[in-house]
Amino acid sequence: MNSGHTVFRQLLQYLPRHEFNVCVHRYRGEYWAKSFSTFDQFLCLAYAQMTGRESLRDIETCLNSHQEKLYHIGFRGDVSRTTLADANERRDWRIFQDFGQILIGLAQELYKGDPLAIELKQPLFAFDSTTIDLCLTLFPWAEFRKTKAAVKMHTLIDLRGIIPTFVAITTGKVNDVKLLDRMPVQEDAIYTMDRGYVDYARLFAIHKQGAFFVIRAKDNLKFKRLYSAPKDKETGIRADQVITLVTIKSKKGYPERLRRVSYVDKERNKRLVFLTNNFDIPAKTVADVYKQRWQVELFFKWIKQHLRFKKFYGTSENAVKSQIWVGLCMYLLVAIAKKRLGIPCSLYTFLQILEVNLFEKKPISSLVTEGLKQKAGTLDYNQLNLFNY
Repeated sequence: MNSGHTVFRQLLQYLPRHEFNVCVHRYRGEYWAKSFSTFDQFLCLAYAQMTGRESLRDIETCLNSHQEKLYHIGFRGDVSRTTLADANERRDWRIFQDFGQILIGLAQELYKGDPLAIELKQPLFAFDSTTIDLCLTLFPWAEFRKTKAAVKMHTLIDLRGIIPTFVAITTGKVNDVKLLDRMPVQEDAIYTMDRGYVDYARLFAIHKQGAFFVIRAKDNLKFKRLYSAPKDKETGIRADQVITLVTIKSKKGYPERLRRVSYVDKERNKRLVFLTNNFDIPAKTVADVYKQRWQVELFFKWIKQHLRFKKFYGTSENAVKSQIWVGLCMYLLVAIAKKRLGIPCSLYTFLQILEVNLFEKKPISSLVTEGLKQKAGTLDYNQLNLFNY
């Protein structure tokens, strides 16, 4: 890496600029712009995400304090809070969404060889949502409850590398289960979800597409047992059954057989019941697959801690979605750079090193080496345990 480039510039070299321009052209992102381009807006929001800026004035002041470096990073327009505010309000957020999908594809390709935490040959995905609270007075379009506003980020995670492969941003009122209609389904893959996604007609749609699901059953499950397989109580399995649903509505939604696995989590002394359409994997693997769903919960906690989704730089739906998608783009870009540079530390540590050295003119690999020497033996023990490979 050229040591004459700032760390910010080195990181942006992993950004596919041609594909970014295609996304801009698709939504006419430059139609009204005179001097502040879409890429300028992206850089401002990316910088804000990386360094924790809390307001438009904060972004303007901090960037202009590095005025002599901005051109070499890629800025071509003057940075002002009014111009950035206008861009956030007016420029189509789908530009950043589409570009995020391109980065998802690049990240998936890089991480596809990473091992899963369990022995499984098939692709494994976890689907869930998280709620980002907003002020109802400032964000009336996102009404959630009578006195509260919120947006939901519905996310499908590829558990090889913890890469988000599908993200949908909705208002807080949207029921989680409805997003199963939009979730991309890959043949032969396994999708694990919590019981909030129990909708038999939608689960049957996943089954008909040649994919598998592992989902926690609701407590009021009504079924007829057709067959019971031998169980190994030492592994925590209490029942491994082939069943059919018996109520009119559930049987109409899912007319075929299902597998019911009852499992006791000895660590929490809790009994869990799972439903799946996969009859081939061992019963203990069914329980292990569901346990991997916790990775998506850790992902949500991680991004809320380390990406800037608590304070927004605009109050419109367009501004909020633009900021969230640029934050996800930077997450993916850092993950891509980490893999291509062979960085050995966790993603959190890598981000720490990047954000405090963003305008340093040193190779990223050298900065990481220096940072790891200073932190030897004390890395991340109080942080979420993601991306340690």
